[in-house]
Amino acid sequence: MNTWPKRSAEILQAVRDSCPMIHHLTNTVVTNLTANVTLCLGGAPVMAPCSREVEEMVSHAGALLLNIGTLDEALVDSMVMAGRKANALDVPVVLDPVGAGATDFRTEAALHILKEVRVAVVRGNAGEVMTLAGIGGRVRGVDSMEGIGDREDAIGELARARELVVAVTGAIDLVTDGARNVKIHNGHPLLARVTGTGCSATTAVATFLAVRPSAPLDAAACALAAFGAAAEIAASRSDGPGTFVPRLLDALASLGPDDISELVRVEELC
Repeated sequence: MNTWPKRSAEILQAVRDSCPMIHHLTNTVVTNLTANVTLCLGGAPVMAPCSREVEEMVSHAGALLLNIGTLDEALVDSMVMAGRKANALDVPVVLDPVGAGATDFRTEAALHILKEVRVAVVRGNAGEVMTLAGIGGRVRGVDSMEGIGDREDAIGELARARELVVAVTGAIDLVTDGARNVKIHNGHPLLARVTGTGCSATTAVATFLAVRPSAPLDAAACALAAFGAAAEIAASRSDGPGTFVPRLLDALASLGPDDISELVRVEELC
C-alpha cells in the first residue's frame, strides 16, 4: 500500500495546526512569492538577511532557508552566521544552491555553506546538484541544462558523504538520503514558464521540515508531492503563465486531503 499521500496530508495538516515560522535568507527575485507560498501552506514567513539580527531571528524559527540566488559576500556571511546558530538550536536548515555551476563564486559559496553549516536538505535542479557532487553539472544562469540521467548513484553518494537529504527537482523529482530513494511524479510544465517556482518548492520543503525535523526525507518528498499536486490543480485552471502563479497560490491555500489522495504520485524505490 502506498502511504505517501496519507503522509503528505498529515504533514500539511501539522503545518496548518502549528504555523511554524520559516526564516528566509533568500534572493530578491522571489521574496514576495516565497513568502506567499509559506503563508498559503500554513506557515509564517520572515525575510531577515541582515547579519545584525539573523541569530536572534532564527532562534524563533521552525526552519531556516538559505537561497543563494542573488548573493554577495555579506549575504554569504549572514547565511553562515544564521546556519551556525540554527545548528546550535537544532533548527533544521535547507539550502537552495541557485546557479551553482554557473559561476565560480556561486559554486564556492554553496560549498562554503555546506562546509560551515549542518544542512538537513539540499534542494536544487540537476545541474546545481551535480555541481555540488563534483560530477559536472551544466548550468546557464540559474537553469539546469541537463537532467539526472544515469547519475542517481553519484547523487546518493553526495547525500551519504554530506549526511543530508538531496532533493533534485525536474520533470520527475528525486529525493534521496543515500539509502532510500524516492521519486515524485507530480508537477506541470508551467512551473518552468515563470520565475521562482523552484525556489517556491524549496520553501515548501522548509515548511514541511519545520514540523518533521527528525524525518527530512519524508518531509522533502511530501512537500514536493504536495507542491506538485497544487501545480497540477493550478494549471487546470490557468490560461497560461500569467494566470498560473495566482492560481498556484490559491491551490496551495485550499489543498486538502482529498486533493492529495487523488493526485499525489510518489514512488519509493527498492
